[in-house]
Amino acid sequence: MSGEQRGGHRPGPARAGRSRPERAVQPARRVAYDVLRAVSASDAYANLMLPSVIAEAGLDPQDAALATELTYGTLRRRGTYDAIISAAADRPASEIDPAVLDALRLGVHQLLATRVAPHAAVNESVNIVAASQGRGASSFANAVLRRISRESAEHWQERIESEARSDDERLALRTAHPVWVIRALRRALAAEGRAPELDALLDADNASPEVTLVALPGLAETGEPRRPYASTAFASPGGDPHRIVAGSGGRVRVQDEGSQLVALALAAVEPIRAGERWLDLCAGPGGKTALLAAIAHENGVVLEANEVVHARAGLVRSALRPVPGEVVVHEQDGRALASSRPGAFDRILVDAPCTGLGALRRRPEARWRKSPADVAELVPLQTGLLNAALDALAPGGIVAYVTCSPHLAETTGVVQEVLRERPGFIELDARAVVADLAQTPIDLAEDGSGRVQLWPHRHGTDAMFLALIQRPASDTQGD
Repeated sequence: MSGEQRGGHRPGPARAGRSRPERAVQPARRVAYDVLRAVSASDAYANLMLPSVIAEAGLDPQDAALATELTYGTLRRRGTYDAIISAAADRPASEIDPAVLDALRLGVHQLLATRVAPHAAVNESVNIVAASQGRGASSFANAVLRRISRESAEHWQERIESEARSDDERLALRTAHPVWVIRALRRALAAEGRAPELDALLDADNASPEVTLVALPGLAETGEPRRPYASTAFASPGGDPHRIVAGSGGRVRVQDEGSQLVALALAAVEPIRAGERWLDLCAGPGGKTALLAAIAHENGVVLEANEVVHARAGLVRSALRPVPGEVVVHEQDGRALASSRPGAFDRILVDAPCTGLGALRRRPEARWRKSPADVAELVPLQTGLLNAALDALAPGGIVAYVTCSPHLAETTGVVQEVLRERPGFIELDARAVVADLAQTPIDLAEDGSGRVQLWPHRHGTDAMFLALIQRPASDTQGD
């Protein structure tokens, strides 16, 4: 069997344990590869893992920037790169050893989307394969990458698009989004009468997002430059934002402006009365919880939080440390917790588990991990959480239903299904609340529903969805 053939198959247990001679690999590329492997093999989240791997490697700012670009760029365009690799290797990418495939993806990104010298892109990627997989696999990787390096990015793009079976498949290869995601985003935009904005949205998903910070109200001052909408939001002035966070003792945090807006909307929907009881039902990892806790502390409000996953509950507690006072963090299924507390809360945030299709700029791997089957599994959970939260409202209380997804099944579909079964509950005008909060005019769809859908290409935020639902003040059900 030739080296190329060996490199194209998954290793057996004996091969996986074989020691390899170390070959020099530039540190930034090694960091990027290690993160790519963790994402592929262990479902790691690149945005959570990359900073710690960079710190452990002791990268200087220039190498840290390179590692970040290589990691995120490779993850964003993985589907396109897999099609190119399949064409160059003359076999499906799915049949290539996963560790070799990640190195090939990293090499292809450098060859076709960066100004890295072709010989460096090829040699370093081959060295990565040789160090972990051996000579046969490195010969295969070398042959594939050299074949790709002989043609331009335009050539390879035209080649893979010429084999597409539909216009949507061509668009998927061009924009590195799965076909089902493209169709879901198109439907969501069309619901607002803005289907022509699809190309702009797909482009925004593939752009590196600006780092946005939140200054916890009453505990930190909002810096410059200000973001356009949330009073608490400002852009990172450059450099490592984690230094700013550490220097503030956690009173300044990294948080998308859209996430800030939906939490602020729940606090601003009606005047706050001292003694109110609030609940963050799906709190992990705790960014919105900390923002609500700071507002609660300023206004004499009692806040509780809940996160069913133990590790994420730990992140919530960590996020809350800079805020004075105590916030009890439960670790229960949110449906069970809310159902056990009928009529207990005046405001509840349901930041429901979702596909995360609204955060593809910051979590590019999500587009390759999710499928329509995930939506089908999530919708009953989302519906159950919202129903349970409505049960836990005191008369006149308000739920903010939030997802970081614009998928209509997860957003409008859930809200409409729940309200059909609860005709006494009132959907409030979340659009008016957010428009009033915004420091500058904000372009929100006027579809008559009062719901808010934010967009990366239009607002520079994650695609957060918000609906506000109120229990009638005269309703004593469940008390």
